[in-house]
Amino acid sequence: MSNDKLQNRGTVIAIIMVVLIFIYILRLFSLQILEDKYKKGAASNAFLNKTIFPPRGLIYDRNDTLLVYNKPAYDIVFINREIQNLDTNSFCNDLNISKSDFDERMKEVKNRDKNPSYSSLTPQIFMTQLEIQDVAAIQQSMYKYSGFYIQTRTLREYRYTAGGHVLGSIGEVTPSILEKDDYYNPGDYTGRDGLEYTYEKDLRGEKGMEILLRDARGRIKGKYENGAKDVAPKAGTDLRTTIDIKLQILGEKLLAGKVGSAVAIEPNTGEILAMVSNPTFDPSILVGRQRSANYYKLINDPLKPLYNRSTQATYSPGSTFKSFQALVGLELGGITPSTKFLCSGRGSSPIRCSHSHGSSITLLNAIEQSCNPYFWHTFRQTVEKTGYGHKNENFKKSYDAWRDLTMDFGFGHRFDDTDIYQQSAGNIPSSEFFSKMYGETGWRALTIRSLSIGQGEITVTPLQLANATAVVANKGYYITPHLNKSDSMLTHRHELPIDKEYFDIVDEGMWRVNEFGTARRYKIPGIVVCGKTGTVENNRGKDHAFFIGYAPRENPKIAIAVVVENAGFGSTWAAPIASFMMEQYLLKSISREAEVEEYSKRVTNPNAKKY
Repeated sequence: MSNDKLQNRGTVIAIIMVVLIFIYILRLFSLQILEDKYKKGAASNAFLNKTIFPPRGLIYDRNDTLLVYNKPAYDIVFINREIQNLDTNSFCNDLNISKSDFDERMKEVKNRDKNPSYSSLTPQIFMTQLEIQDVAAIQQSMYKYSGFYIQTRTLREYRYTAGGHVLGSIGEVTPSILEKDDYYNPGDYTGRDGLEYTYEKDLRGEKGMEILLRDARGRIKGKYENGAKDVAPKAGTDLRTTIDIKLQILGEKLLAGKVGSAVAIEPNTGEILAMVSNPTFDPSILVGRQRSANYYKLINDPLKPLYNRSTQATYSPGSTFKSFQALVGLELGGITPSTKFLCSGRGSSPIRCSHSHGSSITLLNAIEQSCNPYFWHTFRQTVEKTGYGHKNENFKKSYDAWRDLTMDFGFGHRFDDTDIYQQSAGNIPSSEFFSKMYGETGWRALTIRSLSIGQGEITVTPLQLANATAVVANKGYYITPHLNKSDSMLTHRHELPIDKEYFDIVDEGMWRVNEFGTARRYKIPGIVVCGKTGTVENNRGKDHAFFIGYAPRENPKIAIAVVVENAGFGSTWAAPIASFMMEQYLLKSISREAEVEEYSKRVTNPNAKKY
């Protein structure tokens, strides 16, 4: 019996011993294999892994003109556990920084709230994006500062001062980016906006790795296995854009001293030829150590130079909307090509006309003379075509049909299938919106009459307006506007359900605007242009000036929308910009150089400058 008890105790003790040994083995496995900090610690005793940053992809315009390239830059990196007997004053003098700067930087790097991946065993960024002149002094004496290393990377360099909003900029990765993408480490840089952001994964390339061997004292003894385990970096992919840099530069020159934008599109491809927003900035000021200070200036300027007015600003389109209103009215049966309406000029009601012309008036004359009453009657007959019906149901259906067809031009929504960074949707208000505002039966065509002339609750972006103009130029379709010329977007074709003969009528009307109407002063020698001016009421100051147009009339190569805020008449302020830009693109030169110089000196806001 006692032997049995002893045998049972022995079995229990043996089991306990086996369990303890198993737990001990698991813990060793965890420490040595699974736990990253111990792996890094062990590896760091024998190796130094140096990241080799790839050259970022170059950016070109549509004609293969180089826009953005790279220049060498340097980081100062340290491994905290290797720092010994540092002469801080000498180190700071060589880097041309103060002792307080040194202390603050070290404190930030070691702050795990700001730098969660901090480890005394792995390389940490002390200073980044230094140019050769910044590291020249310390490069000769790095041997004195154990634990500190110089790491090579690249900075962006810009051939031109134009295109800041389009090209975008590079900035340090944020904690949220670090969490989402394991490509990056703290201190890395990434595209923050524009094309640099949209095409970040193509432009950034793939990092390489150089593995260096240490001796027992941590000194570098050369490459591990003669570099057999090194990984070569892979350069980023170059990007060819749709932008014509000469056209972009001209647009920025013309908008100098003014607040506004200009968007030019090649109609049959949807390629953006120029995207100008002013105030603007030289993209080179957001590079390197100066980036933070300059970004702070830009973000605090009340005119918001970082705000891309081409794609983000929304406006009532005013009279430029009448060309699209005519097409919708024709297709939905509100009018026919031969429909005439009376106009009493400034005595017209409920919407007065801002022009003096004969009456009755045809559609072609209404476009040419920008007759407000004509387009009010067009809108009213389109949305009242089947009456109002029980609880406004018939009227709301007709209004929804009007809204849907208007939105088919690209209004009232963002272009989701594009590479354009940051867009506003604009607004073509829904029937639900008006029913909520006025009640189900409390609104009529008369209530929302401002929509008929592109005012009221309608808002559009310059990009949308240029795209809709391309629809007229193409006589019924658009290709999603985009900035990458290397990718074919021709499958992104959007057909509008509008009879082609109606586009011929509107085309004739817009030709008359440039030939005999409000834009006649800015004809292009040898080029037939179709256009529409707009002077848009603005509750916060002087009217906004608008112009849309395309050229040449046969087989259009460029469609454009121009907005100049708080300027006055569209024919005076917006039409000249469009005319000069169309001439530059179509003829590759400007015959009216004196006029360009004179116009570029005209100022509506002296604070609207380029940084």
